[in-house]
Amino acid sequence: MSDVRRQAPAAVGAGGAADVGTLSFEDALAELERIVRGLEGGQMKLEDAISCYERGTLLRRHCESKLAQAEARVAAIVERTDGSFGTRPLE
Repeated sequence: MSDVRRQAPAAVGAGGAADVGTLSFEDALAELERIVRGLEGGQMKLEDAISCYERGTLLRRHCESKLAQAEARVAAIVERTDGSFGTRPLE
């Protein structure tokens, strides 16, 4: 939980959204899980909890975007009539 409190001020900083965009899906998900555990603990000050919630929202959106991109890439893999696999351009 102390880990989450240290991260809370960064959530509302100008670079909050920018640095989330550089995270891999796995790193963003791990940070989101830490934030959720911290919020569930109920031991944070109100302002810290709000900052963590804001950061968590950015992380959730980032993870959803990464998953949508991965889904589009998988959907682009198609089976050809000869039984081999290939790709089609993403739309």
